[in-house]
Amino acid sequence: MPKDLTEGSLSKNLLYMAVPTMGGFAVQVLYDIVDMFWIGKISSRAIAGVAVFSSIFWLISVLNEIIGTGSVSMISQAYGAKDYARVNRTIEQTIVFKIFVALIATILLILFLKPLMMFFSKDEEVITAGIDYGFWRIFFLPIFFATYSIYTALRTTGESKLPNIMMAVGAVTNMVLDPIFMFTRVPGLNIRGLGLGVKGAAIATVVASSVVFVWGLIVLFRGQGVIKITPAGLFKLDWSIDKKLLVVGLPSGIEMFLRNLSNMIMVKLFSMYGSTVLAAIGIVDRMIGLAFVPLMGFSIGTSTIVGQCLGANKIERAERTVLLAALYNALFLSALVVLANISPQLVIEFFTKDQAVVREGAFAIRLGSWAVLIAGFSISLMSAFFGAGYTKAAMFSSIVGRWFVQVPYSVLVAVVLKLPIKFLWFSFLFAEIGEISYASAVFFKGKWKSYRVI
Repeated sequence: MPKDLTEGSLSKNLLYMAVPTMGGFAVQVLYDIVDMFWIGKISSRAIAGVAVFSSIFWLISVLNEIIGTGSVSMISQAYGAKDYARVNRTIEQTIVFKIFVALIATILLILFLKPLMMFFSKDEEVITAGIDYGFWRIFFLPIFFATYSIYTALRTTGESKLPNIMMAVGAVTNMVLDPIFMFTRVPGLNIRGLGLGVKGAAIATVVASSVVFVWGLIVLFRGQGVIKITPAGLFKLDWSIDKKLLVVGLPSGIEMFLRNLSNMIMVKLFSMYGSTVLAAIGIVDRMIGLAFVPLMGFSIGTSTIVGQCLGANKIERAERTVLLAALYNALFLSALVVLANISPQLVIEFFTKDQAVVREGAFAIRLGSWAVLIAGFSISLMSAFFGAGYTKAAMFSSIVGRWFVQVPYSVLVAVVLKLPIKFLWFSFLFAEIGEISYASAVFFKGKWKSYRVI
């Protein structure tokens, strides 16, 4: 049930929000790993194709970010102020807007997916795998976007468990369906499958996401505590809310666009070193995702608590929550750094036996673990900005890390000096150092404390 997070123990409230969220994201990351495991059974080039599509997909998902980020601060602050009618209106508008922008994104991706795949790779097998996987994900983009809104609606009103149960059910369903849809005979079980290859992995994701979407709508229509939306409310535009969703979320959308654009540039630079490196990126991204489980848990929990506390004008409580989240992140990620440096080769060999990919992936996991440790601090601080709706700070933090540090350094390494690939992997570490430097300066200056969106 929804919970007032402006009262009680800081630590208990933070863990109440963060731990279930970690559980949901952990299962989701586990799905990503299993998904890549099955794709790896097809070929390392199939892994590379899906990795390239994923970078393109995350670029277009900036449209989802614009509306979603605005909704986090608006819903949580309205809930903290106990304006429940506005909470429900904002939830309805968020879902409608998400579907609308997803339709725009679908059209853009249909038009540009193949040219973009060809830009990143000349390998026909890589291009075909990316397109086969991508088109199914593209056509069901409105469902993906709207499902994120359902999760946000529940979390920002203090319901920590249900959205993560939904995520877990969706991920488990996906894992079960993957081998059935991908192979003519399911490995290990020898039962008949559909034999759809890489395309089957995408269809499994679509089916699982659709189940969760319908489930979430039923929950919101029936009511969850003070939350209850109506079908009629999904067909009414409220410009006062819609405008704020755009204004508050636009800097975050720009931030995500620039971040993902820098990621695409990085993929292009890495592709200059061959398909082996692209395959390593696809695997390493999934593994680094494990480290982001605690980060996302504490980030979402912290943003919600900050929003509610600022709505209730409890500023000191909001600040202490952010610092506590940074401490918890440091503890979790320090353990992950140790694990990542013990035997990373075994991790990569779980997905592929290609020794060239194993060598590249092992080095990247070691280095990436340190980058994620630094990211833990900056993400904790930026949770304050998202909860307050002070999203410009997060945007500039990302610009500093990605565009003032990572991209110039990477172009210098790969294009100008043509140094070995190991130098390019260091760009991720340098990017996080730039980002934490800016985020720290803005956080301790304190302007976010006086920022409101209601």
